[in-house]
Amino acid sequence: MKRAVVQITLFGLLLAFVTTLPNKDDWDIYSFHINSTVSSRYATTVITSRVANRMNESKEVQFHVWIPKNAFISKFKMVIDGQVYDGVVKAKEKAQQQYAEAVSRGQSAGLVSSVGRTLEEFKTSVTMAAHKKVTFELTYEELLKRKHGKYELQIHARPMQPVKDFKVDVYIHEKAGISFIEVKGGLSTKALANAITKTHSDKQAWVFFYPTEDQQKTCNSCGEQGMNGDLVIVYDVKRDTSLGNIKESDGYFVHHFAPSSLPRIPKNVVFLIDQSGSMSGRKIQQTRTALIHILNDLAEDDYFGLITFDGRIFHWKPELVKASLTNLESAKEFARNIQEGGSTDINGAVLKGAAMLNAHSREGLASMLILLTDGDPTSGVMNLEEIQSNVRRAIQKRFPLYCLGFGFDVNFEFLEKMSLQNSGVARRIYQDSDADLQLTGFYEEVATPLLTAVTMIYVGGTNLTQTNFSQYYNGSEIVVAGQITDNNIDTFSPQVVAILQKRRIIFSKTNATVESTGAVSNSQIQRVWAYLTVKELMEKELLLSGPEKEKVKKDALELSLRYSFVTPLTSMVVTKPQGENIDVLHKPKEGETLPQSRQSIGNSPRTTSLRGHSFLSAGSQVASGASPVQVRGSRLNFPSLSQDNFRHKLPAISHRFLIKTENQSLPLCFDINRDVRLKLLHHPSGELSVNGELESSIYGGFKRIVIHLKTDNYIDVDSSEIVVTEGSRISRYTAKDHITVGSVTVIRRDKEIDVMAGDTRMVILLHEKNGKEFLWPVLRQKPSNSSAEGILAVKPAVYEEVQQTNLTKLKIKDQEIDVTRSNAADYSIIFPPTLDCWLMSAESALQRPLDDFIVEEL
Repeated sequence: MKRAVVQITLFGLLLAFVTTLPNKDDWDIYSFHINSTVSSRYATTVITSRVANRMNESKEVQFHVWIPKNAFISKFKMVIDGQVYDGVVKAKEKAQQQYAEAVSRGQSAGLVSSVGRTLEEFKTSVTMAAHKKVTFELTYEELLKRKHGKYELQIHARPMQPVKDFKVDVYIHEKAGISFIEVKGGLSTKALANAITKTHSDKQAWVFFYPTEDQQKTCNSCGEQGMNGDLVIVYDVKRDTSLGNIKESDGYFVHHFAPSSLPRIPKNVVFLIDQSGSMSGRKIQQTRTALIHILNDLAEDDYFGLITFDGRIFHWKPELVKASLTNLESAKEFARNIQEGGSTDINGAVLKGAAMLNAHSREGLASMLILLTDGDPTSGVMNLEEIQSNVRRAIQKRFPLYCLGFGFDVNFEFLEKMSLQNSGVARRIYQDSDADLQLTGFYEEVATPLLTAVTMIYVGGTNLTQTNFSQYYNGSEIVVAGQITDNNIDTFSPQVVAILQKRRIIFSKTNATVESTGAVSNSQIQRVWAYLTVKELMEKELLLSGPEKEKVKKDALELSLRYSFVTPLTSMVVTKPQGENIDVLHKPKEGETLPQSRQSIGNSPRTTSLRGHSFLSAGSQVASGASPVQVRGSRLNFPSLSQDNFRHKLPAISHRFLIKTENQSLPLCFDINRDVRLKLLHHPSGELSVNGELESSIYGGFKRIVIHLKTDNYIDVDSSEIVVTEGSRISRYTAKDHITVGSVTVIRRDKEIDVMAGDTRMVILLHEKNGKEFLWPVLRQKPSNSSAEGILAVKPAVYEEVQQTNLTKLKIKDQEIDVTRSNAADYSIIFPPTLDCWLMSAESALQRPLDDFIVEEL
């Protein structure tokens, strides 16, 4: 009998994917978690998928995910029957023989391959015995790049079936402070918007996405196979000092430099547009559209030139002209009449553009050359090295050259090398319906120069990443990492020197301090340095030849192995249970086509890939422990939360509650000064009600929470156990358990208990204060029925601050209420931050008498 296949898929961006799936009764993806932690713009993402084979025979399970091209895989493991099978990063040459042998035997060899604009594909498989479980865990790392004044962390999820325990947890910590955070993308709208919880304090932010099984099937891009869409977490940091933000730890530092409030520099720009025959059809139409849009965005004090080329060179005007209204209208008319035809003389076009810039005054201006082409040179000088040499001599590092390669017929490595040789970058433009937006999007990144000739200086620093930059653009960021000589912070002195229009400007240490991250983040700053260094060595290797090239390649390889990065120089060897294939996973270069993995006869998966185009809110981090298997009778020891997490000592008050508000200056808070039983959530259908009993310690939480399902059926939760009562039957659970009672599922983890009931999802967090444990409930997914009642269902009040001389008042529903600025620990987060809040009476905060929320019995 042929073995069925489980397909587990995560996308980083929008992607249509078609696959043959096994019968759902054969297997069950019972848990799918994505946990991303971002600190100092460096994101570490862990994908954990747990699968159970429900059949009486072995099945092959394939773990299949998509990760950002900019990321490095740093860890992979499978857990089967308690046995851990780790992926090991090796030099590609050492792993290549294993890969070739697997392919020659007709076996499946795993790959990391390029499949789209910003995606790489990771896949491996394992044979799972009857009634067994397997856990897959993949970790990858990436430095978020600032574009258009923001960072974007993009997660696209498609687990290939609705998953009962599906969750995305994102935690962001920026010591500089977070200026704003938004959640966008296809999974943030309509039916799924209610599954997103966002919490933002000064330096930390949390985003949680906990859709129910029904929601995973009913959103715009969802169906019987579950979700298919993206979450995009968009944020920026506060920028208080002109020198930027510098962090050091254990002898390493990272410097983020992005000064704001600088005047823009007028620019000289020449556009070189390929109009050869291969640009015919939609490509030339989209190029015209984009060029007209870009011309509309030129400032009046900019100077510009426009050259089109095939086998000949066509000037709109022979010299740069000012971007006056008359000149822009003439240039747009020229753009509308660009016609394709002929061969491709890249050498002649770039040299003419460079000559135009060299002939024009550059004093106080930022100059740049932007080339768009879709193919190789086919006329004029056609030797690639000769073209690159000619361009270097013409530009002589006076201005950057940006190369845009349209489609996949272009020699992208040639364009990339030519750009890097001339202080620029290369970007591939994908042939799609939005190609014109890709073109204008790139231009907008370089449209507003703020500084030129930027030099980053670090006295007392060594092993530095790139320190010289031709230009700094509004909305971008310069990042430098390195080591501090002898780990002596007292002799370490950073400085930035740049040209602002016609004058030299210095950003010095007097504007900022070097922050120490402390021992907790030792490796993180070092990994940022390693990540940047490997990236830059790979670029440098492209520019060199002979012994220098081999030396740079060797350095990049050593760093990749030391930090377990899967790069184009390394491969990950995935070990499996005895008797199974060994997968060797490669990372491609941009545009590289790797050999496709062959299929084992009779048992390999068939896959076809298509490229297309509140109240008490927030919560917890993903627990990545073993699969929830029912265990009874042994006590569960929960890890304690350090007292350091409760940063501010509050006045002696029994219980303080926070009401999170949207678009208001501060959350609201109130105190309950007695031990009471509270109505937490009562569903209007009567099928679900949740009550909680407050415990007696100061600033504690709940000692018991009881979930009622129907008459004589309830779940009683405290810090040590979960007791399930079904009529006369009583069951006790004290370890990590997966419990189902009627339509309610309860999953216990180390520091949290997940509760899922219909369209409602709740998390009960376990905290510790002064050695005593307590519970805190958090509503992740509100009931769709708006008439639900209880503390957790209270809608935050909208208020207006009323300024008075001796007292602050808030106006809520035309009533003025006396308030005091205070603070409270936010127990809806696994490691509670302390938030400032407006303290008022419970009745004012709830807009109802507190007695309405008190129950006699749990």
